[in-house]
Amino acid sequence: MEEHKFSKSFSLIDLLFMATGAMLGWGWVVLSGDWVSHAGFGGTAIAFGIGGLLIIFIGLTYAELASSIPKTGGGMVFVLRAFKPKIIGYFAAWSVLFGYVSVITFEAVALPTVIDYILPFDHLGHMWTVGGDDVFFTWVIIGSVGSIVLTSLNYFGVTPAKVVQNVLTLGVVAAGILLMVSGLTLGDTSNLDPMFGSGVGGIMTVLVMIPFLFVGFDVIPQISAEVKSPPHLIGRILIGSIIVTVVFYVLIAFGVSMGLTEGQIAGSNLATADAMRAMFDSRLMANIIVLAGVAGIITSWNAFIIGGSRILYAMSIRKMIPEWFSRIHPKYNTPVNAILFLGILGVIAPLLGHASLNWFVNAGGIGIVLGYLIVSISFLKLRKTEPELNRPFSIKRWKVIGLIAIILSILFVLLYMPFSPSALVWPMEWFIVIGWYLIGLIFFMMGKEKDINHDYNGGINDEQNEVN
Repeated sequence: MEEHKFSKSFSLIDLLFMATGAMLGWGWVVLSGDWVSHAGFGGTAIAFGIGGLLIIFIGLTYAELASSIPKTGGGMVFVLRAFKPKIIGYFAAWSVLFGYVSVITFEAVALPTVIDYILPFDHLGHMWTVGGDDVFFTWVIIGSVGSIVLTSLNYFGVTPAKVVQNVLTLGVVAAGILLMVSGLTLGDTSNLDPMFGSGVGGIMTVLVMIPFLFVGFDVIPQISAEVKSPPHLIGRILIGSIIVTVVFYVLIAFGVSMGLTEGQIAGSNLATADAMRAMFDSRLMANIIVLAGVAGIITSWNAFIIGGSRILYAMSIRKMIPEWFSRIHPKYNTPVNAILFLGILGVIAPLLGHASLNWFVNAGGIGIVLGYLIVSISFLKLRKTEPELNRPFSIKRWKVIGLIAIILSILFVLLYMPFSPSALVWPMEWFIVIGWYLIGLIFFMMGKEKDINHDYNGGINDEQNEVN
């Protein structure tokens, strides 16, 4: 089956908002208090400076490859171009898809959690208890309906999803600027003490959150075939999205640090909202921040449906997974079955209750960093095997950048191992990881039986063909 040529509908602004919106999400609302309580504002700024730089090294490998090989599927296509064994590309794609699915399911569970803050009420229809948390029918419905809405948005063409992404990302950024300005004008500089929290240990605590907080820049390579701007600008936008996100997170930490005392931060569940509430003495202002958090949930969710559906499509046309995933809607030009599959996962996720929030994020994070590792290795391999490849966004000192990206990716993987302070929790998180890769192995073996003389080097014909 040949590759379908999607319409080139993404501008550079769309691309920037897609990646930035994917990275911002909901984490800045719920985690800002942890950053400041452990590292202080100064330590948090240092942690994000270091962490952002580390992510940029990895991002540079993606930036060069995305501009050189702008095909649907992103990282998987790069790996297949670098390595002949199909299983390597399959493992990379399945790992990154794991991370995307974990974010989609996380957001489906986060949505009713956030709504409870804005409009608290007693939920009805107790269903069961998971991880010590009661699951109610009305709570589940909020997350499931949210998934249906986001799925529909993407089903009916990329334009509606694009418009929503741009508008809501602007809203999130505006909320961050509002919090920073409020801290500067209404906050108390004495609240900045201790400037560096618990020192090096606190900075390291924030650093281990970096892989999760910056998941999303790699959505750009998934849709690079749909970008209507020159290829060399794709790489610049990818790196720019990381820089914008670093600045945003530091602004949030500043606003929280200025708005709340050390004791208030320690007693807060949503420090970002509580800082606004304290500075303005207004519940309304707190709700504005929480609503911006809801917007972040939607932008992240939306971006990963777009990116995840393209991964599923790219795997399907290469016979890695059932061909059902490659169906393109004749009118809306979207991979509808892949979108529906991700939507169904979002509908089901809230049934696992609030306790599943951390399970999804932590388990899926290991998939993302494994994808980083394989793509970084592929980057170096292609530099050696295809030195004449047209690289519109070409990296100087590529050997150093590639080696640093590989080392950093390995370090990120080690963060999830049993000997690490941030290790995955047994049994639920490891069960999710093992289950996901067992399903992947089954799909791979099924696809292997159907794979007859098919080209897996990423050299798929660019001519547009009808996909049934």
